[in-house]
Formats: sequence, C-alpha cells, structure tokens
Amino acid sequence: MRFGILGPLDVRTDDGTPLDPGGPRPRALLSLLLLDAGHPVSTQRLIEGLYGAEAPAGAANALQSQISRLRRRLAPHAEIEAVAAGYRLAAPSDSVDAHRFEQLSQDGRAALAAGDHTRAATLLREALALWRGPALPDLPDAHADAMRLAELGLAAAADRIEADLALGGGPELVPELRALLADHPLSERLYGQLMRALHASGRPAEALGVYEQARRTLADELGADPSPELAVLHLELLRGGGSERQRLPVQLTRFVGRESELDRIASLLAQGTRLVTLTGPGGAGKTRLAIEAAGQHAGVCFVELAPLTDGAQIPYAVLTALGVREGLRTPATDSTDRLLAALEDRELLLVLDNCEHLVEEAARTVSLLLGTCPGVRVLATSRESLQITGEVLVPVPPLPPEPAERLFLDRARAVRPGFEAHARVPGICAALDGLPLAIELAAARLRTLTPDELADRLDDRFRLLSRGDRSKAPRHRTLRAVVEWSWDLLDEEEQELARRLTVFSGGATLEAVEAICGLPYPEDVLASLVEKSFLEVSAGRYRMLETIRAFAAEGLEGAGDVGAAADTRPARGPTPTDPLKTAHASYFLRLSEAAEPHLRGGGQLAWLDRLAAEQGNLDAALRYLMHRDTHRALRLMGPLSWFWRLRGVHGERVATARELLGEVRDAPPPGLEEEYVLCVINALSGTGDEPELVARAAAVLHAYQGPLRLPYILVMWAVATGPWPDTEAHALALAGDSRWARALLDVGLGFRTQFEGRPAEAEEYFSRALAGFRATGDRWGEANCLDPLGMFAHARGDSERALELLDEGLSYTRELAAPEETADLLRTRATVLMHKGDTTAAAAHFEEAMALARGAGLPDKAAAARRGLGDAARLSGDTARARVHYENALQECAANWFSVGETVHCLLGLGRTAAAEGDTDEALDWFRQAAELAVEGPGDLELADTAEALASTAGSPERAAVLLGAATGLRGGRIENNPDVAPVEAKARANLSPEAFEQSFEQGRKLRSAAISER
Repeated sequence: MRFGILGPLDVRTDDGTPLDPGGPRPRALLSLLLLDAGHPVSTQRLIEGLYGAEAPAGAANALQSQISRLRRRLAPHAEIEAVAAGYRLAAPSDSVDAHRFEQLSQDGRAALAAGDHTRAATLLREALALWRGPALPDLPDAHADAMRLAELGLAAAADRIEADLALGGGPELVPELRALLADHPLSERLYGQLMRALHASGRPAEALGVYEQARRTLADELGADPSPELAVLHLELLRGGGSERQRLPVQLTRFVGRESELDRIASLLAQGTRLVTLTGPGGAGKTRLAIEAAGQHAGVCFVELAPLTDGAQIPYAVLTALGVREGLRTPATDSTDRLLAALEDRELLLVLDNCEHLVEEAARTVSLLLGTCPGVRVLATSRESLQITGEVLVPVPPLPPEPAERLFLDRARAVRPGFEAHARVPGICAALDGLPLAIELAAARLRTLTPDELADRLDDRFRLLSRGDRSKAPRHRTLRAVVEWSWDLLDEEEQELARRLTVFSGGATLEAVEAICGLPYPEDVLASLVEKSFLEVSAGRYRMLETIRAFAAEGLEGAGDVGAAADTRPARGPTPTDPLKTAHASYFLRLSEAAEPHLRGGGQLAWLDRLAAEQGNLDAALRYLMHRDTHRALRLMGPLSWFWRLRGVHGERVATARELLGEVRDAPPPGLEEEYVLCVINALSGTGDEPELVARAAAVLHAYQGPLRLPYILVMWAVATGPWPDTEAHALALAGDSRWARALLDVGLGFRTQFEGRPAEAEEYFSRALAGFRATGDRWGEANCLDPLGMFAHARGDSERALELLDEGLSYTRELAAPEETADLLRTRATVLMHKGDTTAAAAHFEEAMALARGAGLPDKAAAARRGLGDAARLSGDTARARVHYENALQECAANWFSVGETVHCLLGLGRTAAAEGDTDEALDWFRQAAELAVEGPGDLELADTAEALASTAGSPERAAVLLGAATGLRGGRIENNPDVAPVEAKARANLSPEAFEQSFEQGRKLRSAAISER
C-alpha cells in the first residue's frame, strides 16, 4: 500500500485504489502509526496524540476499539500488530510519503554539501513534489510532528533554491522566495537567497532593499540585528557582487607543509606573472600544492590533463572545465577559437594539471591564451617546463624533515587514531626522500604494522632495490620502490583487482567494478585498497592516482614507468587486456542503451549526470570498439549522440565520428541505419564542405520506413543540415507512435507556421507539443515550447503570463545547463521586461544572454543579445550607446540564414536611433536597407517589423496606417504595448478619423511582402 500524510490523509492499495480509513479519530490514529511505520508506537503516545495530555477515563479501552475498527478498514491490505508496548503498523517506511520525503531531502542536502548542485536540485524537487498540503491535518493543531515536518519542508525548499542559485538561477526564483518570506518573515536564509536572486536578475537596488526589510523586521520582532553572514552578503552587493565561484577539486585530507612554495606562488601571481609552472617528479605533491595555491584566488578553473591521450583535446578539456558548452544548434567550430572567444574578456586563474605527457600541445595552447586573453593567468604542473616566453618555474622539492614528519603523523592518525610521534618516524621520512606520495603510502600501512616493523621493512626493501637501474633519478627510484613495496604487501586478490581497475578512465562505480572486473562482491577488496591509499573514493566512485594506475597497469600492459599516464588508445592487434577491455566496452554499451530512453523523459537530469560522470569510460569504450567491432561502435555512438548534444560536447566528437565512418565505409550495416545517420551528423564539421556525406545519409533516411528507435535524428538532422529531406508524411511515419517524436514534429510545424504569419496555428502546435513533452517529462522539450508560448502571451498583452511561462522554461534550461536555450529565453524575457518599461532589468538579461551565446560559439545569438542592449539603451534615451551596440551587433552577425533576420533588426535599430536623434533621412535609409534584406528572410516576420519601422517615418497618417496594417497582416496579429509601435499608431489615430484609420489599416493588411519591400 501507499500512504500519504503530507497533506490530507491518502491511503491507496497497490493498484492505486483509494481506501477510506474512517472518520476523524481513525484517521488521526492511522496518521500516528504512519509516523513510525514498521516500528512500535506506545499506547501512551497514541492516547496523547488522540486526546492530548489529559486523556479521558477509559481512553485505553477506546483506543483498543479504534484499533479494531481501523484493522477491519485496512484488511487485507495492511495489518496492525499488537506488540508489548503498544501497536505497530506492518508497512515499510518507504510506503509513507513523509519518510520518502525525509530520505530524499537528506540525500539532496548531502549532494548540495558535496557541490553536486544538479543532483541536489533534482532530489529536492522530487522530495518537495510529495507535499499536497499541510502535513498531518487530522492531528490536533500545533502537533509536534506536524511542526517538525513543516520545518523540514521549509529547509528542503531553501536547499533546493540554494542549488538553483548555484546553477545560475535568479529571475524565476524571486516570486517563490517572496511568497516563502511572507509566511516566514524571520528567516534570514530566505532573505539572503532573495537578495542573491534579485542581484542575479540584474536588480541590485531591490536586492539592497531586501536587506533593509530584513533589518527592520528582525529589529521589530526580535530586537536583533542581521547575522554576520547576511551583513557580509549586503556588503558584497554594495561593492558590486561577490566573486566567481571556484572550481577546484574537493580535498579529503589536510594540507601539510609547503609554506615557502605557497608564499612564492602567491608573490609571483600578485606581481603580475602570467605563467607559473610547478615542476618536480611524480609523487612530489605538485597537484595538491597547485590546488592549495589556487584556493586563495577568486575566479579559478581547474583542468586535469592526465586522462587525455591527444593534445588536440586540451581546448575541449578547458572549455568543459569552464562550463562552456556548445548549444544544440552550434556548428562544430574550431575548439581553440571558441576557447579564445570565451576567455578574451575574463579575469581567470587557469590551473592546468599534469602537462608532461602533452607538453608541446599544452605549451601551444597556453601561449595562445596568454597572447590573446589579457585577463588570464596560468598555474601549470608538469615534470618539465613548458618553455615559453614569460614562464616562471617553481620547483617542488622533497619536503624538509619537519613538514615531512608532520605529514606522516597526520596521515598516520587517519588510520590509527591517537598515534603519537615515534622515534622511527624521522628515519622513515628520510628513507622516503620526503616525497609526499611515498609518505602517504607508507603511513597507510600503520593500520596493520607498528612503526618499527614499517621502518625495518622499508630498510630491507630499499637496500635490495638500490641495486637496480642507477641511471634513473634517485627520487624516481624511491617512488617506484615505495609503490612496489606497498604493492607487494597487497594480497593476491587486491593486486588482481587493482590491475583490472586500470581499464577505467575517470573512475568507476561499484556496479561497474563488479560487472567488468569479474570479482563478485568486491566491496571489501575496494575498501581495503582505499585504506591502503591505492584508491580514492568520493561520491560513490573509485579512482586511482595516475602514478599508481600506471604502475598497476604494467601487470596488464607490460610497459610504462611509474607516474606516466596509461595510454588508453586502442591498438589494432589483440593484447592481453582485450578480454577486460571488451567487458568494459560491453558494460558501457549496455549503460548507454539503457540511458537513451530516459534522456527524453522524466529521468533526463539523473541520466545526464550519470553519463557525464562516465564520459571518460564511454569515450574509451568507443575508441576501443571502433577498430575491433564497428557494429557495436555504431550502437554505442547512436544513444550517445543525443547526450552529447544535450551536454554541449558534440564538437569534440567530430574526429571520432569521421574515423568511425572510415571504418564503416559507404553503407550502413543492416539494422543500424539510424546509428549510421547519426554518425554522419556527428561527423559534420559545420563548414558546409561535406555535401556527398549529407547526400549519402539523406538517401539512407529516404529509404528508411521507420518508426525511428532514436527519434532525435529528426531534430539533429534539421540542426545540422537544414530542413527535413523528405515529405511531412514520411516524417510522421518515422515518428510513429512516439509521443516525444510527435511533439518534436509539432515544434517544427509551430515555427514554420509562425514564420508564415499564422500565430494562432503556431500557438496550437506549440501547446500540443508542450503537452506531449510534459507527458514524457522532457525538460528540454518543454523549454523549447515555453519560449514561443511566452512570446504569444506577450503579444496578446498578457506580460505576467508570459513571464510565468518564460521563468518555467528558464528553470528547465538552467537544470540542463543548456546555454543556447537559456540565452533564447533570457532574450525573450528581456524583451517582455523592456516593453513593460524596465530597461535596466532587460539590459541585465541581454548581457547574460550575450555571455552565454559567446561562450557557446553562437555569433548570431550573441548579436541578437547585443542588439537587445541597443534597444534598451535607445528606449532609455541613450542613443549614442545604442548606436555602438547596433554597429557591434552587425559585425557579429554570421553569414548564415539565421542571421538574415538579426541583421534586419540591427538595421532597424540604427534607423530608430537616427529617428530619435531627429535625422529622418538617415532613418529612412536604414529602414529601406532593412526592407531589401527582409525579403531574403525565412518568413514574413522581419517584413512586418520593417513595415512598422517605416510607419514611424511615413509622410502622412494614412501611409502610417497602411504600413501598420501591413505589419499586422504579415505577422498574423498585433503585438500589444510595443513601445516602438504604440506611439506611431496613437499619432496616426489622432490625425485620422476612426473610419479613415481603419480603412487605411485594412488596405495595408492586404499588401504582399513584395509591396512592402518596394516602399
């Protein structure tokens, strides 16, 4: 059964049939039992819950009668058992919504604390969705458990808002926060969140006003001042906002020593040094030192290069670490150009970790960044210098005796609490040459060894190993010695699992380890490897340090030095590791195929996160299969294609897709037509020089009857190559009965009818598509419908409804971290605000949209946002600034059909600016240029806008009315409250009789596009 107490009591059988427990007293009794479902509830507690502190005489007998009646009501679906101390409802706790809510809330709070904001938001939304009203309404007022649940609900809501703020939320959170504060006016946390949401929305004055509201309320109600945290936030907003959130790996242990190196790094960066490279052998602690040094700076981005096998991937790795993703419609442009564009105006400390195996490519990338982006500084770690101009080296030597001993004691106490300094510790650290990794590995052994045993074994081992290759650096011999010594102390099962774990790239979950490594129930062995510092575990993932991974891989690969990154590139011939790599590839193929339908449904966010965590493994599996089993490689690429698009990393896969096509040749394998077409789409670079490839895939699609198993082909094809290559009937056949695919086709039809000036039909299509996407739970689809639906509401004059729709859409795109769709919605929201007269908030939205578009490599969308800034400046009376924005927007417009409309609007903006400055001739010249270009646009909407602009310079009120009517006819309707059009219409009406205006207006409605362009 399922029970609900977060709202009116709701009892349902397994098939969903509601069950009535009876009147008020049985309902209250059942509520009390549900609070401790599966556990005994004392008779005394039940009586107090039913009657209060002063129970009437005979309450115990009355309780027994109520229990009997309730048993009959619930039978046979649930049982109430009599126990020694009272009664117990025999039901699992997760059958009660309150218990599920508490668990989800705890998990969400833990994810929030760990910095996993997307997962936190998802879990907390799921938890809050369980609430249907006030909890436990059948119990007496002010019941302690009802109050406790209400407090937990408020805390969960605040946690979810915190996650949304961290994900970039702002405007859409303001109404919710104001409503919560109305009910909880003493919550300082909510005041702080409202201040941050307003600031993120471009409303700093309102944010500062909220602080004053909080100060007055707290003083009046509690006689207290705001907390130091709220006061600090207020100060940050007064200074113009806080610093950029740092992106540094969370460290699980204390940092010990290296004070002089930290001071040296800080001094160099403070003096303006733009490239600092930390050099030293593997295990010297370069990475940890870099993280600690970077933690002292605002605006930090950490990029781990160790997993990369190709230097061409470095720009993509930096873009990914920056959170800069490609939009769904972004062509696969050069990654280096995108990186330079993303950083050219930013102040940032870029940490590049483990450059040594890609040192030439790393040096090339760093040189370009430093030469192009003046606000960027680089802190690199490498075993050798990058050898470029301006580089300053900071060697990372062995730890001196005192900090080495402190490090040993710190790590020793982690495995043996209470461990005290021992006479043998200085000798142990000296034998290990002060290398931090070696010290940590040795200290981990104190779980089972005494200090004397540890020291004696190290002495024996190193005397033997000292007879080895003396050509290697002493510290390298020491590191290898301690790793090999620690390895030999592992038992056979631990060694075998450690070797097998090297097949993973980027870590592994317990499920993956069990499925791939062939060791049933590996939890104990994994825990032992963690205890012995051979593995790190965080957020349920096990990962090896690269130094140890390379050593362990030698047992499988038969080559490589300690500290060298293992090469995961596939070899053409069979190797001893093929069975393990085959199992690895098979597991991640199954995972991708299991994920695929969820990427289009309610589990979208969770599965996107899961695939993102496994991206290194998925890429490794694809590389392995490409040269061994092209059929399975295509099967893997198929479901990953939509993940890559939603996550904005598809450009990185162009080379992979081209290589796979080279293996597949010219025709798809039987049964893999869809995967083949997706591979072609992934291989398109966006340069337009692949017509033969497009034609080949179009022929495959033309012959394919459907229905599609992977229906996102419909949108990916349209984005990559243009309109669908076949008939609408064929598209419907390919969509089949898939509600998601049908909704996708409705979106396409909605845009087409909108461009053709049929807004009522377009709104119907988008509404139907929204219903379809809501039924599947696809946030991406919902957001793409809410944007145009918001504009339709705005056009009717319902700006508040428009903002509601747009804010809902923004909440989805921020969850998805989708730059293109977020930029679109922000620009639309800015337009609504601008038409309402709030040009300051509109400008802030346009600025944010422009930053997102530029980062995602969308020049036409960046131009649209910049043009919006021009509109906001012009409507504010700053024509000089407006002109600059329009001219810059024109320069940013790309030479594609998307930009025709945007160029038209830039020309119209320049014309309206000239008109505002009193130069009617210049204005008319701009408008005529716009009219000539608008004819080339994809639809009539640009012509409609041009007609309205021409109306503002018309020589007579009759001509103005004609042009306004033409605009309405072309668009299929009016846009209410447009600040550029409303004054023109009002002036024409004032100078004409109502009959004359309507006659001229109706005449204009009948004009065709060609007639407008001639005026």
